[in-house]
Amino acid sequence: MTQTPGALAGLTIIEIAERVSGEYTAKLLADLGAEVIKVERPGGAPTRAMGPFKGGESALFAYLNTNKKSVVLDLDQPEDRATLDRLLSRAHALIDDHDEAWCENHGLSQAAVAEAHPALVHTVVTPFGQGAPAEWQKSRPINVINAGGWAYHSPSETPPDKPPLKGAGRFLSDYEAGIDAAMCTMASLLRLRRTGEGQFVDISEVEVQINRIDCVLDRMLAGDVDPSAERTAYDMGGPGTSFACADGHVFLFMTTRQHWKALCELMDNPVWTQEFREDWLEFDCTAPNVAKFRENFEGWIALQQKLPITEAAQKAGVAMVPVNTAADLPKHEQFIHREFFQKAEHPAFGEVAYPGACYRMSATPVQVRTPAPTLGADQEETVNAAS
Repeated sequence: MTQTPGALAGLTIIEIAERVSGEYTAKLLADLGAEVIKVERPGGAPTRAMGPFKGGESALFAYLNTNKKSVVLDLDQPEDRATLDRLLSRAHALIDDHDEAWCENHGLSQAAVAEAHPALVHTVVTPFGQGAPAEWQKSRPINVINAGGWAYHSPSETPPDKPPLKGAGRFLSDYEAGIDAAMCTMASLLRLRRTGEGQFVDISEVEVQINRIDCVLDRMLAGDVDPSAERTAYDMGGPGTSFACADGHVFLFMTTRQHWKALCELMDNPVWTQEFREDWLEFDCTAPNVAKFRENFEGWIALQQKLPITEAAQKAGVAMVPVNTAADLPKHEQFIHREFFQKAEHPAFGEVAYPGACYRMSATPVQVRTPAPTLGADQEETVNAAS
């Protein structure tokens, strides 16, 4: 891919974040072309020590820090703290994810930054937002997922003989909050350009989760369903779930007679389907019928290949999709067509296929221009420039 200036070229962002939420926020801005200067503590950011690892290097850190520069500052030391202020004086935004006590102790509270740097966009991502009790700010992603309601969904569709799912992903709440934080930062940068005024952006990871609430939780909030400890309390309803096929798994979703008729035709109308009413999904979707369907369908789907059968199902009007593994995704035809995975060289990993952005910009495409920096790689160039 030809190197072109990014959409945010010319903007300078200082990142002092040390969790996935803040680092992902800054990564999105860096991938869009902003100059992101990552300030790391002596010894490096905590994410450098988080797995998975390859060749002693963190794959998580490698993903979160593409296109960034690295400098090392000990913000507990007055001299280094003064250097940060010099960096901020020529920057357009500051990205942070520390709790309020840490910010206060380091002269980086909302009020302190606004007074010292009024023309700066100051974005802070925390588990519960500003003003939350101190002990809440020590929350981890699994706490945020639970507090936002999403973990209630995790037992959904789990086979009764299996343990509940553990949650919605190790850092899902961080990534979701990072997306909103980056969007708010960009909107504030536009305001800065128009008015010359900075502002404080307060992102609550839990509120982001609540904002993403889905129809299952909506039914509970509306009073249609009572929350309970039952394993099936949060199922979408109907016979749909994941089924094993010949080369993996597929996920089926059915709620209407049109779905049922199309599926019957896809299966060449086996005899067992005659035991069900045509409108059973709408008016006779009982637990015994669901169990009977799943028992019969499992035998048929077990003989099918996941890609051909899901393609045929979708053409027939059946909501069936393949359950893709991490190994499947880089080979997916649509992702290849959209050049979603970008190949780039990493000093420790060699050629890497980085997940790209979910959008394509014709004039300013998102590009992996440089891999995650080594610790302090840009110390001399960046710190000297700020002196």
